Amino acid sequence: MFTIKGSIWIEHDNHAFIGAGRIVLLERIKEHGSITLAAKSMKMSYRQAWELIDSMNRQSDTPLVEAHSGGAGGGGTKITAEGERVIKVYKDLNEKFQKFQEAESKKLKF
Repeated sequence: MFTIKGSIWIEHDNHAFIGAGRIVLLERIKEHGSITLAAKSMKMSYRQAWELIDSMNRQSDTPLVEAHSGGAGGGGTKITAEGERVIKVYKDLNEKFQKFQEAESKKLKF
């Protein structure tokens, strides 16, 4: 059986805004409350993770991620409400895309 495969991402002005890897990064930040721990869990450097976050935040009207410096309460990183919305929108689109691939794959005859 032939199957259609693909992945979905969203661009802004011809630059990657969000895709599967960036969604995982956002979810790991939400889970760990830390860019460092999120990056380590993905075997990614802190610098690479920060560059991805910075790119997403700069392209969005509202930041997706907010980092707070240490202090009496300690530092940390959190996903904003807009970040949560972006995760949901992407997952909804990806689910529709997966269903499209499955439906169209069933029609393939060669």
